[in-house]
Amino acid sequence: MKIAILDDYQDSVRKLDCFQLLNEHEVKVFTNSSRGLGQLAARLAPFDALVLIRERSSFNRALLSKLPNLKLISQTGKVSGHIDVDAATELGIAIAEGIGSPTAPAELTWALIMAAQRKLVPYAARLKEGQWQTVSTNEHFNTIGTVLKGRTLAIWGYGKIGKMIAGYARAFGMDVLVWGSENSRQAAVADGLRAAATREAFFAEADVLTLHLRLNEATRGIVTAADLARMKPDALFVNTSRAELVADDALEAALQAGHPGAAALDVFTTEPLPPDSPLLRMPNVLATPHLGYVEKDSYELYFQHAFQNLLDFEAGRCQTILNPGYQRPPV
Repeated sequence: MKIAILDDYQDSVRKLDCFQLLNEHEVKVFTNSSRGLGQLAARLAPFDALVLIRERSSFNRALLSKLPNLKLISQTGKVSGHIDVDAATELGIAIAEGIGSPTAPAELTWALIMAAQRKLVPYAARLKEGQWQTVSTNEHFNTIGTVLKGRTLAIWGYGKIGKMIAGYARAFGMDVLVWGSENSRQAAVADGLRAAATREAFFAEADVLTLHLRLNEATRGIVTAADLARMKPDALFVNTSRAELVADDALEAALQAGHPGAAALDVFTTEPLPPDSPLLRMPNVLATPHLGYVEKDSYELYFQHAFQNLLDFEAGRCQTILNPGYQRPPV
């Protein structure tokens, strides 16, 4: 098979142990992204199969219809709205879904919380400039950090990642408050945590608030400007899940208004994040370039399954085809 691996920004995939699974195939790794429909279609037209790194590229009907040789899209992790599944099915393109692990995103979330609360990044940056114990030359932002013990961590979404975060918080002596579906709240209470009485109380009580929700039509824009306005002026808002969970432009406006006082973000509506993004100019924002799953053990897990799905598909025995109604064309 002629296989393309897309958007490998750091050229790391070919260095993975599992890459040898594709030794018998013709593989092209693209380390730079192409966003234009015509350019991307021309780039990918020769390939039988594509391996996608999460949602770094989107495949709508217009693009899929310009890829006549494409038989399979092998997804690392879960498909999350970036592929037109109906169009792929109609065009005879199979989508093989992968698996993931909550460990790396949970650990990154906690690292961001600790770094933001203790202001580690600006302290370290100012130290390299010769300034001792200085966060900012702007007096308004030149404040000291705070510990986590005794403070309230609010978690929206008590799934695999949310549960891990709750465990970290308890180890640090935090009070954990959970919001989400009725099942999520009941599970949190069963685990000895608090479920927020109301959505309003959830935002108002939080010292640190972190989102751990899947993105779908029900959750898109679920965090509103009114929600953010209820947060404390010294609260931290954390998002390592999906930027689209927050209403358009609501977070930037809320940060400028001072409720919440700070944010730690790993996800953005446009990725890679443009260098002129207003978020990068805000001293109360800690931003990382979508690193939640970007970690060696996670990559080995994601790509081993994505590559095995390719091999199984070629052999006619792939059990992870996502498309409802997909039928493999006769040979």
